[in-house]
Amino acid sequence: MNTITEMLPFLIPLIIVEFVLLGYTLWHILTHPDYKRGSRTLWLIIAIVGMNFVGPILYFILGKEDA
Repeated sequence: MNTITEMLPFLIPLIIVEFVLLGYTLWHILTHPDYKRGSRTLWLIIAIVGMNFVGPILYFILGKEDA
């Protein structure tokens, strides 16, 4: 139990950043109609299932249409 309380100062910022990134990704997916690859539904699934930074990063690298 001590290791969890010792790691909280490092984990809390990571968790906050993860949820902020996921929120921005979901907002971007829902407000933009065009994607390089895939559809809105596909990117929503990838972003939510791959929530641990991987899904949102994949979307911005592979799915986001450059304006």
